[in-house]
Amino acid sequence: MEFKIDRKICLGISACMFGAKVRYNGKGWDMLGELKREKNSFQWVPICPEVMSGLGVPRNPISLSGGTGFDFWKGDARIKDRQGKNLSEMIKEGCEDGSKILQRSHVDAYIFMEGSPTCGVYRTSLKGKRLGNPPGVFGAKLLDEGYFLIPAQDLASPIKWWDWRRRLTAFVWLKNLSLASNKEIYEMWHILKFLCQELDEPFARKLGNKFAELKGELPLEEIELIRTEILTLLRKPTEVEKIKHWLWKNYSYLKKHFDINIPEVQDVAELRSGTHIAQELLKVEIQSRKDNLLFGSSPIIYKF
Repeated sequence: MEFKIDRKICLGISACMFGAKVRYNGKGWDMLGELKREKNSFQWVPICPEVMSGLGVPRNPISLSGGTGFDFWKGDARIKDRQGKNLSEMIKEGCEDGSKILQRSHVDAYIFMEGSPTCGVYRTSLKGKRLGNPPGVFGAKLLDEGYFLIPAQDLASPIKWWDWRRRLTAFVWLKNLSLASNKEIYEMWHILKFLCQELDEPFARKLGNKFAELKGELPLEEIELIRTEILTLLRKPTEVEKIKHWLWKNYSYLKKHFDINIPEVQDVAELRSGTHIAQELLKVEIQSRKDNLLFGSSPIIYKF
């Protein structure tokens, strides 16, 4: 089974994070600048559900009241502007149009503007420590539709972006993988098991034991349930200490069995910054890809 993606990944992104000056105050940020040349490895689909709702720039800021974005879609919450004008129907249409564009574009994941009453996922307010009523209206729709969601601010952190990217590629690979037999399940698990162990060891051990004890062919319904469980796990970020521990563990395996030697990779006990750890991980990725070896921390090859 090949552990690589042979097409360019398509990413939706909040347009204001793409550099478009579409926020209510006419501002926007080019967060893709943080990725430098790597931004060209992806295809981008910028979306602003507020502008697509018919709200111009500049405009009065809006807020979600009466509940969360999930409540909004049930009709129990509203979007209002600063003057109290109810804009719920306009925002609803804009978010639905945005969703249709993502579907037509075959988008694999979405990079969202946190704190937005539309695109926000974990907060819908940027005022101090207030969370607002998360998720936002568009964020709730994206969650319901099962997208892989990445907060835009994490593009500025080399270690956080590396973590998102390696889980994103695993997510896209697994989502599109043919799984119709125990043989394909075993091969898939051989590729993803170390990453899954890093993210949630009890879950991974339990699933691995289940595969080891199989007596007959799994029904397709159960195979799809397993796929869904792993896809859900791959959406969750991990901790830098875990990343560092598993970097050393997986690198040591490659060094022992395949004679890979990368002097820049430091012992797990060495203290260093997340940025330095990200640089080490990239070097192991490059060398393992060059030798067509499976690097357990970042198992899926993606290079465009």
